[in-house]
Amino acid sequence: MKRTNSAVIAFLLALACAASMALSQTAEPKPINLWPGIAPGEKGDIGPEHDTTKNDPPGKRVIRLGFVSVPTLTVFRATENANGAAVIVCPGGGYSILAYDLEGTEICKWLNSVGVTGVLLKYRVPSRQGLPKHEAAFQDAQRTIALVREHAREWEIDPRRVGILGFSAGGHLAAFTSTNYEKRSYDKVDSADEQSLRPDFTVLIYPAYLSTAKGEIKLVDELPVNKHTPPAFLVMAEDDPLGPQNAMAYFDALAKAKVRAELHVYPSGGHGYGLRPSANQVTTWPERAADWMKSEGWLSQK
Repeated sequence: MKRTNSAVIAFLLALACAASMALSQTAEPKPINLWPGIAPGEKGDIGPEHDTTKNDPPGKRVIRLGFVSVPTLTVFRATENANGAAVIVCPGGGYSILAYDLEGTEICKWLNSVGVTGVLLKYRVPSRQGLPKHEAAFQDAQRTIALVREHAREWEIDPRRVGILGFSAGGHLAAFTSTNYEKRSYDKVDSADEQSLRPDFTVLIYPAYLSTAKGEIKLVDELPVNKHTPPAFLVMAEDDPLGPQNAMAYFDALAKAKVRAELHVYPSGGHGYGLRPSANQVTTWPERAADWMKSEGWLSQK
């Protein structure tokens, strides 16, 4: 009887260990605070962070994270097919909220599928009163690039293959970060802030606020594209209510500066689809983006 009990106990312990290992492999990674203390300029006056979603139809649920005052990064590390590349993911939401799963966690998991470590940026929203819409978010994006490069060895990342990807307002943030990297937007915090703030490549999916006016293919002045601007991949639909000119304006500026870029404009698909599949061809953009990253050498094995 004692032998039977011992065998049962050993079996149960083995099951518990296996379950614990499985849980640890599937659990979401823990977020890391971007700033050692309070983020620059924060006054603690916007209220508690929470999901603002109310009435999404079944099957179309989106986390709309609002009132973010403690920005974080979350590292979704590629495992079996890791190639050393990393991409910082900036969800959209009009600088008011963050489409945290649709344009965040789901994107990081797709990046993992092509061997890339996804770094999800939870930047501050909404825009702070009296400041440019992107100012707090830009500080958070720059700090994220610095931290990723500072921890590159620990996170098994090649610091020379750190890209940035953004959707909608997050696309504007990614473009702004890719064209305004020469000067840090906050006072130095620690040794991480000695790292380069220039992304190595940029991916813009239905970006917002890039053209001077709807219908015009002219880039806004706040995005000073030049020959040192990172190469870019862009996607937009013709029927996007923001207008495909946003992506076209950035692409045109890159072409004039002789910077490598690839632009896909699809006939339909609207706005805000993330990578959730639909009947519209625009939702095949992840395949095209992976092809582009591979052709540009960003997916080369480390």
